[in-house]
Amino acid sequence: MYLLDTNVCVQYLRGKNPVIRQHLAGKAAVEIAVCSVVLAELYLGALRSARPRENRTKIDTFVQPYACLPFDGAAAEKHSRIRHHLEQAGTPIGPHDLQIAAIALAAGITLVAHNTAEFSRVPGLAIEDWETQ
Repeated sequence: MYLLDTNVCVQYLRGKNPVIRQHLAGKAAVEIAVCSVVLAELYLGALRSARPRENRTKIDTFVQPYACLPFDGAAAEKHSRIRHHLEQAGTPIGPHDLQIAAIALAAGITLVAHNTAEFSRVPGLAIEDWETQ
């Protein structure tokens, strides 16, 4: 199973990267998930856009077939451990990326993201970059 990061969703919605479209077309909807943090980031992007209603509809249509994973207690536990580890190492990552990574780890699934430099600092996180593969 795969958890889509915000950048992957944005690239898909903008139609900018055919490789992402190919990857998604090759997977069953049950193999794909988004999370509440990514959804919040997408909705904020729509609100900031010149066409908020149209973009919100695109987002809702895109994510509709996929499971939406919450930032729950299991993710909170992973979050605290990841953050502690990264702070001790002096290599923290952004707060939203930290939550997204924690959700992926708690669910035991692979994160699909282009920002591999930041996510690769999270121990045990499986990552795939569909923008370059």
